[in-house]
Amino acid sequence: MIRRPPRSTLDRSSAASDVYKRQKQAMRDKNQLRLEALRFFKNAVLILEKDKQIVLDDTGVTEVLAKQVKDRRESITMFEKGARSDLVDKESAELAVLEEYLPPQLSQQDLSEIIRSVIEEVGAKTLQDKGKVMGKLMPQVRGLADGSEVNAMVENMLGSA
Repeated sequence: MIRRPPRSTLDRSSAASDVYKRQKQAMRDKNQLRLEALRFFKNAVLILEKDKQIVLDDTGVTEVLAKQVKDRRESITMFEKGARSDLVDKESAELAVLEEYLPPQLSQQDLSEIIRSVIEEVGAKTLQDKGKVMGKLMPQVRGLADGSEVNAMVENMLGSA
């Protein structure tokens, strides 16, 4: 059995330690909604770290956060379809808490410039080259733009080319 050394506060990435500090503050303020959202996020990070037996850096924490935000948006859509306004309100409030920790998102213009440069770099001409473009593009924009939005823009640019 492999044993990991105990974690100290120095092991934590700055993003994760910031979340832990804000979680403690939410406990002190008795802000239950904020506390639940931060606990859910913290548990997602810890589960991933335990499964992969690593300590996530800021990039990894941001990726987990982006997935949490995406999951919340999908949940809101499903609850709206099911006419569950109580759950929509709860998920929306938790989404707002999590979005505070996301890095600023790329603007449409900046994103389209990055996509154009990758398309030129890869030499993509048709929609069949989308896989090459996305493979090169996603590591550059992960956490900075929504994947479905990037996918739609790439398809649009390659489809009109």
